[in-house]
Formats: sequence, structure tokens, C-alpha cells
Amino acid sequence: MKLYEALADEIAGMIAKNVLRPGERLPSVRQQQERRGVSPSTVFQAYYLLEARGAIESRPRSGYYVAQRQPLVPEPDASRPDGVSTVVDVSELVFSVLDAGRERSNVPFGSAFPSPLLFPLEKLGRAAAAALRRIDPWSTVADLPPGNAELRRQIALRYQLDGVQVAADEIVITNGALEALNLCLQAVAHPGDTVLVESPTFYAALQALERIGLKAVEVATHPREGMELGALAEALEQHKPQACWIMTSFQNPLGSLMPPEKKQALVELLARHEVPLIEDDVYGELYFGAQRPALAKRYDSKGLVMHCSSFSKCLAPGFRVGWAAPGRFARNVERLKLTTSLAAAMPSQLALAEYLGQGGYDRHLRQLRGALAGQQEKMMQAIARHFPSGTRFTQPQGGYFLWVALPEGVDALVLHRCALAHGISVAPGPIFSAKRAFHHCLRLNYGHHWDAEHEAAIATLGQLARDQLQS
Repeated sequence: MKLYEALADEIAGMIAKNVLRPGERLPSVRQQQERRGVSPSTVFQAYYLLEARGAIESRPRSGYYVAQRQPLVPEPDASRPDGVSTVVDVSELVFSVLDAGRERSNVPFGSAFPSPLLFPLEKLGRAAAAALRRIDPWSTVADLPPGNAELRRQIALRYQLDGVQVAADEIVITNGALEALNLCLQAVAHPGDTVLVESPTFYAALQALERIGLKAVEVATHPREGMELGALAEALEQHKPQACWIMTSFQNPLGSLMPPEKKQALVELLARHEVPLIEDDVYGELYFGAQRPALAKRYDSKGLVMHCSSFSKCLAPGFRVGWAAPGRFARNVERLKLTTSLAAAMPSQLALAEYLGQGGYDRHLRQLRGALAGQQEKMMQAIARHFPSGTRFTQPQGGYFLWVALPEGVDALVLHRCALAHGISVAPGPIFSAKRAFHHCLRLNYGHHWDAEHEAAIATLGQLARDQLQS
């Protein structure tokens, strides 16, 4: 057991024995360091681990406190897929679900996006206008892949703040994170190859595998701490995959967050097998704690971690600006970008570079995180009130999705269709699995302003689920 794990277990034991009570402030990092003779890093890692477990919570400019409450209901169990590779065929099901839920009048629990009203669109517009007034005509050529130099510099500075050294020259600007992820996948895998994914996993990852002709192996995943490394080790030995696609922070749809030591172990395990990690990190800035979760790329010493993110979920929806930091594969990804879509839109790149250079991004993020945390709490309370007995759900420490496991007698696809008839969209569990598993599960989006309509929609969903159980 590592030193920070021992410290975390000691504090957890004090909480369990009520020596440390709910709402009580923990000693500061400096106090723990001085009392125990350990480094600040050891204390931070212990606190991050306890926070990921839901035992403590951070409060901005105040410190760490014992969590005020236990989860309202138990969390779902870790998944247990069969570990058999699967030819992916999910697109028709995914499209049918997504197409049916696009109506603006629907309550958007099934949406993949937070409310656009949460973003500083007016400030972005002013930044765009300022940047375009000073536009260099030659930028139409200069900003071809890898992308606008100033924007890549600003992104590299964000990496540095997170303790990751990424050169601006390694960053490739893309049309959103999804293109970045697809390009990284194409750089390392070819038709017929196998890719390891979480279970459940983001449906767009499955669609990407399907489009290229790749096989998926779903690996057991815990709803709080992410992919189980023992199951991953077995899959690596059995299937010899060409890549592993994982959301290490606030995974879609579970909301799981890998603790830092688990991310490090993940990177080291994959490195021993020379398997690239495609790290999908579009939700990493949407944390509710005191500090951004560590990136898996932070622990990469061999250039095998291909980190992908975007501004779509945290700043600028619709601008379609993402990026990849693909390590040793950067040149391949840059060339693939050139031969597929040539370049990301120049005005969007210039606008974001201008906005980031002005400052204020972190202030916006703090406001966004506060709004999402409050909306999450309201949705969890509503589900606990209105859903049938036996319902379980996750309690993510960031992002804007809840994963809800209803009693086994509920069919999520049927519930999806019934909910649409009542003007409510949901994302049913089978779209998140190559084998169409999780038939009784839903992903619900709490990224929109909570009001009486949303409360009533949760009550309706609960009644529809009970109707199924009684039929």
C-alpha cells in the first residue's frame, strides 16, 4: 500500500467510526504535512482519493470536509461483460434514439449537451469580432493543420497548469473532440483490429469502431472509479488489441472518475503491452472538487497516450473546436486531418484564441461547475422521491450525467418510447453497449436549468417505470 493510500484509509476509518463527523472540516494540507511528516503531494493524493470515493468534499477557498450525507440510494454494480470481441452494429439503434429526441419542446434528459444558456456566448461573439477585425489574410494558409499557433499555445498553457508538459507543436486542432478521437483511432487501428472500451461506453465510440470496421471488447467498469484494471489486464493478454479508448474523468454515461493512482497504473499497464491509450477527456474541466482531476497523459513517458478534448462541453458549443495531443502519433494524426477535412474553421480558432488570451475562462468555469453541481443535487433528490423502489444511480463528482439502474423488470427502450409520448427524452442503456446490454438502465442529463417542468418529468418517468413493473 502506498503512503497516500494508507493515509486515505486511516481517514476513512475515522469517518466510519464517527471520530470525524459529517460536515466537519479536515486538517489542511499543510497541517497534515507537518503532523505526519509527509509531502504535500501525499496529502493531496489521499484527499483526492477520498473525494473520488464520496467520503469527503472540497469547498472553494475553505478546504476539505467530511461529506454531509451518504448517497441517497446505492450506486449500480460494476459491469461484468463477457469479454468476447464483438463486431459493432449499433448505429441504426443510436440514430433512431437520437432522432426521436431532438424536439426542442422535449424535456432534454436524453441530450448529450448541457444547456447553451450556461455559456458566455456574448463574450465569445465579441472576441470573435475583435479577432476577425485584425485577421491576417495569410492565416487561411498558416492555420492549416496542426492549426492556429496562438490557440495551440493557449492550450499548451492549460496543459502546463495541469502539470502536463505538452509542446504546442504536438497539438492538432480538429473539428470538435469527436474528430480528434476518430483521427487518433485511425492512426493506430485498421479494419479487423480489436479495440478495448468501457462497459458501458459512449455510443459515438462504438459508432467510430463500426465505421472503420473494428471489433470491440467491453471491459468491466466500476460506476465510481472507472475501468477495472484486473479485467483490462486479462483483455490485453487475450485479445492483443491495437488501442484502448477510455474516458478517465466523468465518463459518459456513468460519470465515473478514475483516481490518480489508478490512472497511473492504467498508463503503466498499457505501456507494458505497447497499446496506445486514446484518452477522451471532454468533461475534465467540469469537476466539482477543488482541483482538476489528473490527466492520464500526465503519467505517459512513452508517447502512447493520445489525449483528446474540446471546448464544446465547457465553453463554446457549436464552435466545433477540439484538439488531440497524440504523443508519438502526432505527425500521423496531422496528416490524417489534412486528408479528411483539411482544417478546422479559422474564425472559430481565432475567436477562442482571443477569448483565452483575455482571461476570464477560469471564472466562467467556476460558475459553470457551480450550476451543474446544484442541478445534479436537484435531479438526484427528485429521482429518490419519484422512481420505483430498487432504483440505483451514480453520484458523479463532475460532468452532467447520471447513470440510473432501474429494477430489472423495466425495459429502457420501451420507457424511452413512452417518455417521448409525454415530451421527455431519455438515453436508454442499450445504445451504450456493442451487445445492447443495460436494458434496464438510463442516462439522464442534469445540464439544464432545474424547474417545475423538470421535476414533473422525473415524476412521470418514475410512474412509467412503475407501470411497466405492474404490467
